[in-house]
Amino acid sequence: MTVTWEELGWERLAEGVGRVRLPVWDCTVGLVVSGGSALLVDAGSSLAEGERLRAQARELGGGRVTLLALTHPHFDHVFGAARFEDAEVFAAEGTRTVFDGVHGRAELRADAVRNGLDARAADEAVAALVRPGREVSGRLTLALDGGREVLLADVGPGHTAHDLAVVVPGERPVVFCGDLVEESGEPQAGPDAVPSEWPAALDRLLALGGEDALYVPGHGAVVDAAFVRAQRDALAARFGVSR
Repeated sequence: MTVTWEELGWERLAEGVGRVRLPVWDCTVGLVVSGGSALLVDAGSSLAEGERLRAQARELGGGRVTLLALTHPHFDHVFGAARFEDAEVFAAEGTRTVFDGVHGRAELRADAVRNGLDARAADEAVAALVRPGREVSGRLTLALDGGREVLLADVGPGHTAHDLAVVVPGERPVVFCGDLVEESGEPQAGPDAVPSEWPAALDRLLALGGEDALYVPGHGAVVDAAFVRAQRDALAARFGVSR
């Protein structure tokens, strides 16, 4: 018997497209299935979480995850990536500098522990941290089995210096925004954010998705273009950025 998205706690957004809100940090992970393969958007906050996501993706897609897109280099989005050994990993241009550098890896670990991840789990995830095999500069179209295409776009900087969006075309496009958009709270601007560029990143995001798209935040409920535009204006006011 085929399992449904809802039975596994996932939200179905379009045919073959869904997302799950993970516990603790309410982080979104997206999934696009086509043919016998799948694209995962972000990988969870630990190796154990990545393992659970891999099993669920197989149940939903009927095959393995062959492509993994990381929206930005924060622990709650990347620490599960090592559990997708067979997947080609994509990230925005410059992400490797965070993963390769001793300081970047140490800060990822420190941020995870500060936010409540068990220190041992953080150590394991950092030791296994997966370096993106391909960085995206501009736009890149990926072809999945069955003829489906998905667009990756380097739309940052904004929430970080390396923000990637994932656009699934369709009658109503689905745009995975990472933490460029947050619905469950005020967008978080940490030490690696680029506040002066964030509103422009949201303009690029809106241009990609259009007025009718579903915008999937890194944290919180799915929103529409009006929400993204309002958050763009709020960020511009918050950071003193001219429109």
